[in-house]
Amino acid sequence: MTLRPPMWLLITISAVGPFSLNAFIPSLPRLADVFATDYRTAQLALTLFLAGIGIGQLIYGPLSDRYGRRPVLLAGLGLGFAGSVVCLFAPTIEVLLAGRVAQALGSCAGLVLARAMVRDLYSRDQSASTLGYVTMGMAMMPMVAPGIGGLLDQTYGWRASFVAMIAFGGFAFFAARARAYETNHSPLSHIDFATLTRGWIALTRSPAFLGYTLAISFNSIQFFGFLATAPYLMVGVLGRPPAEYGLWFAFCAISYACGNFVAGRWSAKIGLDRLAYWGLLAALLPCVLLVGMHVTHGLTPLGIFGPFFLLGFSNGATQPNLIAGAVSVNPALAGSASGLLGFTQMVMGAIATVVMGHSQDDSLLPMAVLFFFCSIGAIASHRLAMRRHAG
Repeated sequence: MTLRPPMWLLITISAVGPFSLNAFIPSLPRLADVFATDYRTAQLALTLFLAGIGIGQLIYGPLSDRYGRRPVLLAGLGLGFAGSVVCLFAPTIEVLLAGRVAQALGSCAGLVLARAMVRDLYSRDQSASTLGYVTMGMAMMPMVAPGIGGLLDQTYGWRASFVAMIAFGGFAFFAARARAYETNHSPLSHIDFATLTRGWIALTRSPAFLGYTLAISFNSIQFFGFLATAPYLMVGVLGRPPAEYGLWFAFCAISYACGNFVAGRWSAKIGLDRLAYWGLLAALLPCVLLVGMHVTHGLTPLGIFGPFFLLGFSNGATQPNLIAGAVSVNPALAGSASGLLGFTQMVMGAIATVVMGHSQDDSLLPMAVLFFFCSIGAIASHRLAMRRHAG
C-alpha cells in the first residue's frame, strides 16, 4: 500500500512561498523610508522574490525526478527557513534582498513538489480536482498573509513579519519531515545538465505544454502586476494604512478560494479544458470594470479591489486545470514540467512587476491595459492547448 502525504501537508508546504511573498507586501512602501531608498528599489524585494521562485522551481522539478520528492522538499524548506532568518536581521537593503532571494529559492520547493506529488498519485482529471482543493487551501495564505503582515508592521515594525515567516517555515519543515512520504517510486537513473536540457526541450516542443504554460503565465502576470501596483496606490497615493490593504486583499482572496472550490468540485465532471476556457473568458469582465471605475469614480479602494475580486474567482477556477493539463502532457517528466511552468510563470510575473513599476501613473488605467492584454493572451494560449489535445 502506497503511503500518501495528507492533504493538510500538501496545503502547508504549498503555502510557505505564498505566505512569505504576501506577508511582506504591505511593508513595501515603508521599506523605502526605513532604508532611505526609493520605492522602485524597495519593490525589488518583490521582483527578486518572484525571480527566485521561478529559478528554484526550474531546479527542484528535475532534481525530484531523479532523487525523489521527499529529500528535495526538505532541503528546499530548510533553505527557505535560513533565508527568513537573514531577512529578520538584515542591516541594509542589500542584505534584505539577498535574504529574500534565498527565502524564495527555498520556499518554492513546496509549490513545485506538491504539484508533482499530486500528479504521481492521481490521473489527469483527478489531479485537476485534487489540485483544486490543494490550491483552495493554499489560497488562505494570500488571504490572511497581507492582513497579518500589515498588523504586525503597524504594531511591532516591518521585521515582525519575518518572525511569522520563520515560525510557519519551521512548522512546514518538521511536518514534512514527519509526513511527507515519497511518491516518486520510479526515479530517473541519473541526472546531468544534458538530461535536464533534453527534458526541457521535449516539453517546450509540445504545443500542448506551451499552451497551458503560457495561459498560466498570463494569469500570473495579472496577479503579480496587481501586487506591484495595489500597495503603491493604496498606501502611497491614497494614504491608507497597511492593515487596510491587507483587509481588502483578504476580501479578494476569498473569491480565489471560491474559484478553487469550483475547480475541485467540477473539473473531473465536466473536464479541465472546458472549465478553464469559460474561466478565462470570464476574466475579460474585470478589464471592463477597471475602465468603468476609472472613468466614473477615479481612484478608490473599491475601484482597485473590486475588479480584482472577480479576477480572483476566474483565476481560482482556471489555474488548477491549467496546471494539471501542463504536468500531464508527459507524466514521465511531471517534476520537470511542474518546475518549468513554475519558472515561466514567476519570471513573467517578475517582469510584470518591473513594467508596472515604471508605467504606473497614479490611476487604474495601466492595470486595466495589463489585465486586458493578458486575458487575450491566456485565451489564445489555451486554445492552442485544446486544439492539440483535440487533434
